[in-house]
Amino acid sequence: QLQLMESGGGLVQPGGSLRLSCVASGSTLGVYAIGWFRQAPGKEREGVSCITAGGGDTVYADSVEGRFTISRDNAKNTVYLQMNSLKPEDTAVYYCAATMGLARFTIQRLCTMTTVDSWGQGTQVSVSS
Repeated sequence: QLQLMESGGGLVQPGGSLRLSCVASGSTLGVYAIGWFRQAPGKEREGVSCITAGGGDTVYADSVEGRFTISRDNAKNTVYLQMNSLKPEDTAVYYCAATMGLARFTIQRLCTMTTVDSWGQGTQVSVSS
């Protein structure tokens, strides 16, 4: 069973940057599409960005396009989310999640939360002056 653990959250000023990490254990990360999601207080969980198992395709929410970058290092069983130009509205608990599959359509299913095999526990990101 794939287990996921997020890290890298914290408090940052508007305009600042953070890099989140999602480390996998219990299974080989390279057969899973991975996504980052977030949930702000009083709001539904939403997909932020997803990446295919091989790393060749990515998708982003409109609200983070051009500011966030998802990447992965399968040799290290780790997926990253580089977040730049952070805004107060980016404040949320950030989760990583996985869906098994090598095809590109897997990230569509993952980012819409249609099919999710594993969730991490989340890491808090707060953007405030």
